[in-house]
Amino acid sequence: MKLTVIGASGLIGTKLVALLTAQGHEVVATSRSTGVDVLTGEGLADALTGADALIDVVNSPSFEDDAVLQFFSTSATNLVAAAKTAGVGHYVALSIVGADGLPDSGYMRAKVVQEKTIVDSGIPYTVVRATQFHEFAEAITGSLVVGDEVRVPDGTIQLIASDDVVAEVARIAVGAPVGGIVNIGGPDKFSFADMATAVLAKRGDAKTVVVDPQATYFGTPVDERHSLVTGDDAVLAATRFTDWLATSP
Repeated sequence: MKLTVIGASGLIGTKLVALLTAQGHEVVATSRSTGVDVLTGEGLADALTGADALIDVVNSPSFEDDAVLQFFSTSATNLVAAAKTAGVGHYVALSIVGADGLPDSGYMRAKVVQEKTIVDSGIPYTVVRATQFHEFAEAITGSLVVGDEVRVPDGTIQLIASDDVVAEVARIAVGAPVGGIVNIGGPDKFSFADMATAVLAKRGDAKTVVVDPQATYFGTPVDERHSLVTGDDAVLAATRFTDWLATSP
């Protein structure tokens, strides 16, 4: 198959290109560095010519509310238009589990707009919603540091290895469009406190982990109603966070 990866220079994109190429597919790896700009539309027509599927794993360079909304609304609009012109038969987009249930997050609101643009386009599609990546655990923990404490939300998280995300996106991309959402997550659901404790232990940090009901996930409340974990319909990956952390640098 001929597969065009949009956002090929990022964490997921680079791994996805490598995996699909190893599987024998013809892969067009695109990013701004290759002359493809999702905001202006430059290079999209050539990148999508003859493509069986478009795999959209592009990310916004800014997470500021207005900027991220502008990025995902514009990029999705341009990609949909180019995909229609090229006759692409499957639009695969990587999104986030629970995006439509976390409206206080500007990033999540922007991802919902991206999803809606694709769904409403009429192009056969699959939206793959993943939980937070193992690779983000340290940054998430760092965002919760207050002085000598890590003040974590009283909520649950379900980290997934980026390699497992890549494998599932690749599997879906070479299959038939689902015409809906596929949720994927790590094998275990655990508290923010457990995640932070494991991260601190890994790096030998003596900070104290404190469960704070007022703490948020990048400004967004996380609790029983506002969740970062999958439901019963999800595909669960195999790699456990504790195993990944034990072997990570």
